[in-house]
Amino acid sequence: MEQAGSLSARGSTGSAAPDIRTASVRVPAQARAADVERERGVASDESRSASGARGEHTHSEPPIPHPRVETARPVETARPVETARPVVQRASVRGQILDALRTALVGGELAPGQVYSAPVLGERFGVSATPVREAMQQLALEGAVEVVPNRGFRVVRRGTRELAELAEIRALLEVPVVLRLARTVPAARWAELRPLAEAAARAASAGCRATYAECDRAFHHAMLALAGNDQLVQIADDLHRRAQWPLVGGPVPRGRADLMADAAEHLALLDALTAQDLPAVQSLVREHFADN
Repeated sequence: MEQAGSLSARGSTGSAAPDIRTASVRVPAQARAADVERERGVASDESRSASGARGEHTHSEPPIPHPRVETARPVETARPVETARPVVQRASVRGQILDALRTALVGGELAPGQVYSAPVLGERFGVSATPVREAMQQLALEGAVEVVPNRGFRVVRRGTRELAELAEIRALLEVPVVLRLARTVPAARWAELRPLAEAAARAASAGCRATYAECDRAFHHAMLALAGNDQLVQIADDLHRRAQWPLVGGPVPRGRADLMADAAEHLALLDALTAQDLPAVQSLVREHFADN
């Protein structure tokens, strides 16, 4: 009791302190610990909800990454290097390499009997070995090369007999078709083929066998296409390419004079077809295949 009296005396301002046991002092109710925690939880939820609406985050949570919007970075999307560079398709590269290899075969750059590896040819053309290997496999299907395991592809050796057989097959296919077309196709349609014949004549005058072979193939392709038989055109194209490959032990490849004579037959044949001179057409077309 004595200790309580001293505490009351120290808390006074000079007047008699009321006895805490009897005084009617009303003390505000104190919040319990559970209530405080509950109120804090509600406030925290409301804060998080509000901040979520603003796209922000609290310090107690890791930040939520915002979605990346490309349109907000015009410098990145407007760079000419990113948009102007053409996308090279794999099939396109393979087709270009295939055309280049066919040209090299006709021109004699790929010699019969020699073995060529895809990596070496790829380095020559500035591409990887994959499109070269795919192109060489296509040439193997066509009979131009054969696969040599662990080494590459060997250019097939061909003789004069095979060339004569190809010429015979081409004549059996194309001569009857041209004679039939001579009776049905109007002169205006034949005139559309003259630019192709003239292009072949220019290539022959230049003495380039590879260029002439392609012009010659384009002329025969367009002429046979008038028949409307896609399978015929495809087979004739294949036979024409095989007939252009170099020979081993055969005659010397045709020179500039031979190419010019062959190109002149194209122009003479067009003149006869335009005039619907059937005897001249028959004579010219048979002679043309006999010379090839």
